[in-house]
Amino acid sequence: METIQVKKVSINDIEELRKIGRQTFLDTFAASNSDENMAKYLEEGFSLEKLTNELNNKNSDFYFAMIGNNTIGYLKLNIGQSQTELLYEKALEIERIYVLKEYHGKKVGQILYDKALQIAILKNVDFIWLGVWEENPRAINFYKKNGFVEFDTHIFK
Repeated sequence: METIQVKKVSINDIEELRKIGRQTFLDTFAASNSDENMAKYLEEGFSLEKLTNELNNKNSDFYFAMIGNNTIGYLKLNIGQSQTELLYEKALEIERIYVLKEYHGKKVGQILYDKALQIAILKNVDFIWLGVWEENPRAINFYKKNGFVEFDTHIFK
């Protein structure tokens, strides 16, 4: 397999972010949700307005996993007040790691996770946390393999 590069996402990449975000979310959750719920979330969660706000947020960062010019996955990180739940000011939240289905099992998620660790060190945070849906066993196993332990629950919308 070709080398996977990680690239920070800028506002100029918004259409590519929207495309990869919608596709990977659909691939991951369509089988467990109604068509109506999926359509609503895809429209709201990946609207240009919402993505513009997220990309312009100084406490959130997106990164693409790329092979050549092809985006095959992405990562979203939050610190400070941008965390989906403010557990601790000096924490880093991994809000999203999504990879195109055809690249599952090819270490793309691990490369994005390793990027999150690098950012955590650079930002001198005390810990990293994330939320994962209990009906996503692939992700749960990935995070457990990387040393995460369950410590609480929250509502997944």
